[in-house]
Amino acid sequence: MKNSSNKIRIAVDAMGGDYAPDNQILGAAMAAKALKESIAVTLVGKEKVIKELLNKEGIHLDNLNIENADEVITMSDVPSETYKTKPNSSLAVAVRLQKEKKSDGFVSAGNTGAVLANSLLRLGRIEGIDRPTIGNIFPGQRREVMMFDAGASTDCKPKHLLEFAVMGSLFMSNMLGINNPKVGLLSIGEEKSKGNELTFEAYKLLENSGLNFVGNIEGGDVLTNKVDVVVCDGFVGNIVLKFAESIIEYLKVKFKKYASQGFFKKLWMGMISGTVKNILYDLSYEHYGGVPLLGINGVAIIGHGKSSPLAIKNMILRAEEMVKSRINDKIKEMLKDYKLISNNN
Repeated sequence: MKNSSNKIRIAVDAMGGDYAPDNQILGAAMAAKALKESIAVTLVGKEKVIKELLNKEGIHLDNLNIENADEVITMSDVPSETYKTKPNSSLAVAVRLQKEKKSDGFVSAGNTGAVLANSLLRLGRIEGIDRPTIGNIFPGQRREVMMFDAGASTDCKPKHLLEFAVMGSLFMSNMLGINNPKVGLLSIGEEKSKGNELTFEAYKLLENSGLNFVGNIEGGDVLTNKVDVVVCDGFVGNIVLKFAESIIEYLKVKFKKYASQGFFKKLWMGMISGTVKNILYDLSYEHYGGVPLLGINGVAIIGHGKSSPLAIKNMILRAEEMVKSRINDKIKEMLKDYKLISNNN
């Protein structure tokens, strides 16, 4: 691995994902070329396979390196076991590079549970954080909205939702430039009296936190920009996320069916195809690249298993932005200021 101390170094799990390593390699090359003066990208995976594809595509960049890793974590592997069973996987080595301070962040479109497990066990948590969180970006009516948690923690306590709110607020203000972001608690009604035991107790913590907490929101409020940060447990959040992802394919089928109903409808669809593509792109994970894993002692971006080269590129750019923003240092400082976390909650 070349010394690139003057550049931000991002490791890529080249073997993780449905279309790995092709899309990972092509996306990494796109990012390395786009920011050749400021980042160095390391492809972690089977060196021979990576070299063959780079040569085939005629890719030769000074800031694109290779780190060999012989093992591959698949979607069928048990996430919690991969730390021990596959210590030389492309994911494990990518995380280890950061632990050894040979990289500043990593990205993976592989097994999400394995990314979480390896990150926690190798990098550890930020002091004061019990549960790391995955945040997902949604295209709101006026600007982006983020939801925490999107699936990292399915059985949460009230204090975990508070941690998600703290980290989410910092991410929105530092990464997306939204000053004093509004925080909403996802529930079954706007009234304080609506919800379950988890949301009742989390509400109390949030309203006394000093965050810009505006109260409960319903599922229909997520995309309205009523709030900037949506807080929920990972069980609910992952269901919301997967439903939102399904809307893109649903709309594509409906548009195609509409166009097939006659010449004039097909002509009309052709006339508005540019607008339709822009709307669908805003909804696509490809546009955002990946989602941040916050609360670990490092920088990690998790991508969709079907990530395209463009999505991989955007994941790398997102990781580079996180490194530059020093988001983890700011989370630590904010936790000290708020003194929010109590073992009794």
